[in-house]
Amino acid sequence: MLKRLVFVVSSLLAFPATAQTEDQFNAYVEKLKVEAREKGYSEPLINSAFSSVKFKKKVVSADKNQPEVKETLETYLPKRVPKWKVDRARKLYKENKEVLENIAAQYGVQARFIVALWGLESNFGKIQGSHPVISSVVTLAFDGRREAMYKRQLWAALDILQQGHIDISDFKGSWAGAMGQTQFMPTSFLSYAVDYDGDGKKDIWKNKHDAFASIANYLKKAGWDDNLTWGRQIKLPEQFDTAYVLQRGTKTRKEWLNNWKQSERSLEDWQKLGLRKADGSNLPAVKVSAALVMPDDINGRMYLAYDNYKALMHWNRSYYFATSVGYLSDRIGYPKIM
Repeated sequence: MLKRLVFVVSSLLAFPATAQTEDQFNAYVEKLKVEAREKGYSEPLINSAFSSVKFKKKVVSADKNQPEVKETLETYLPKRVPKWKVDRARKLYKENKEVLENIAAQYGVQARFIVALWGLESNFGKIQGSHPVISSVVTLAFDGRREAMYKRQLWAALDILQQGHIDISDFKGSWAGAMGQTQFMPTSFLSYAVDYDGDGKKDIWKNKHDAFASIANYLKKAGWDDNLTWGRQIKLPEQFDTAYVLQRGTKTRKEWLNNWKQSERSLEDWQKLGLRKADGSNLPAVKVSAALVMPDDINGRMYLAYDNYKALMHWNRSYYFATSVGYLSDRIGYPKIM
């Protein structure tokens, strides 16, 4: 009860009165409109984009109170990659095999990873979010904790509207502003979205071919190599020195990549250190380097992650997410779909 009271009081302190908050929000929106004019956006676009903007208290609440459930990879993977999702992924791969493999060849990204990301991000396009993107990013900018970040998302969202990729009435996504079948943030859309069918629109909402190509384009630009897979689960020897494990707790991608370099070794070197495949057999005798990834602790699952894992971590810097993409991609690709 005390925790509930503290939450209510803190909420009231953050937003002392609804009417006052609405007034503050409306004044903030007017300032954004002035800034948008200064950036050169047209008056019709500004009027259209901001006419229905509303303060979304639920968005702020969702952002501040994201669930902190104690999870391990052993509990996470069965929930994120259940058998029905594997079965559906394989079925949809087969149904879209020709276009998927054409895109895979064009971008140099195996089709099974495209389908895995499609499935994990939006349940194969079914769950895209129903929040108006402009209202979400303006609300989160107004909240103030990451104002600069969400203002960048706002300007990118205006660019998307200005370029005519989607109508304002259909411009929806998650509470955080992630959009479409790929769940790209607006800035990621501008960097990676693709008009695969050449109709003049990068439609990641309704056009699955554009979505497939956009996923592939993202991974390729993040350094994907289709000569490699993502990684493999391994078995450690007794009394293994954890200093070889990729160090955790980094705040930036640059720090994380530096730690990757510290852990990275050839498979031959990992073999000499006593690492083996999960079934106890020798590691592949190929000239490939890998870092040792520990999603939980030394008693949990351990992985040798190849360079493509870095591309997955660029998409979402979460060991659980990246590993779930790799795990689903393996379940999609093996046994081979004919």
